[in-house]
Amino acid sequence: MPYVERQPLTPSDPCSLEAYALAYKEQLQARDYATQSVQYKYASLGWFIDWCHERGIDRIEQITRPILQRYQRYLYYALSRSGKPLSVASQRNRLTAVRTWFRFLMRENLILYNPASELELPKPSRRLPKHTLTPDEVEQVLSQPDIETDAGLRDRAILEVLYSTGIRRQEVINLTKQDLNTAQGILAVRQGKGKKDRFVPIGDRALQWVGKYLDDVRPQHALPSSPDNVFLDETGKALDPHKVSRAVKKYVKQSAIDKVGSCHLFRHTMATLMLENGADIRFIQQMLGHSQLSTTEIYTHVAIHKLKEIHTATHPARLRREADDLHNTDEERVGEESLIDALDQEADGDPE
Repeated sequence: MPYVERQPLTPSDPCSLEAYALAYKEQLQARDYATQSVQYKYASLGWFIDWCHERGIDRIEQITRPILQRYQRYLYYALSRSGKPLSVASQRNRLTAVRTWFRFLMRENLILYNPASELELPKPSRRLPKHTLTPDEVEQVLSQPDIETDAGLRDRAILEVLYSTGIRRQEVINLTKQDLNTAQGILAVRQGKGKKDRFVPIGDRALQWVGKYLDDVRPQHALPSSPDNVFLDETGKALDPHKVSRAVKKYVKQSAIDKVGSCHLFRHTMATLMLENGADIRFIQQMLGHSQLSTTEIYTHVAIHKLKEIHTATHPARLRREADDLHNTDEERVGEESLIDALDQEADGDPE
């Protein structure tokens, strides 16, 4: 089935599927779920409701377990925006939204029985990432922005931050100047995925590029009305996530390394290379902001100074001896496959 852009839900009848979906969305907001998470769950319900209407299903009581199983089969054959089959992670996310929606409806006594109570999700795929960069390939991508231009220097700084810290696209967009502790080499991630704050190390080279951007470029575009975000667009506004993804994707393509990817590629690469260099998975887990991995629960709190030591010892940018454009140099490995799998599913479930 080809990908079709959908329109927002427009509830009218208080007993319509749209109205029930809106009630669920409002409950998530009242429970202080992250905005992006609420939007994704609500959009996932929208896809399901559109599918129902196309088949003449307009009332909640018409949805039965066989109907949900039909929808699950539909997702298996459906295509994503890119024209490729939906990943297992995307199928699971859409079905999970439907399942938790029915759980809410049951809890609120809006339905008599829950047809999704025994709906089994597709088994998570366990595969190594198709595209993880080598240190040399990373350097090729990092060298693509034209640092003689304002946008190019900004983009180089963004790439360096993504590679050094492994933070998510939205997290780098949300960074403020107050989040950077250059003296200690630490970056604060405020209200990350799941509304969780955390601190992660950031390398000297990344800090130097960010510093150069803050000194030479940002003041040229910042306006009195500009937000406090570190990175701004040419009009002094916060960056658009999709434009950031397109820019990073462009640099990966320009590097001619025969690999594809965008912001998440650097997150995946950082974690993989640090593991290969001997970092304990628990430190990587803390850096990535995962409270637990998909198949293991080995989370232990790690002090930021210790995390900084591990970052210094194992991050590939620190291990390289070649000078970059700014003339800078920069226990047992358990559950690595689980970490890679969790990252891969995260990338599929959080499209860029």
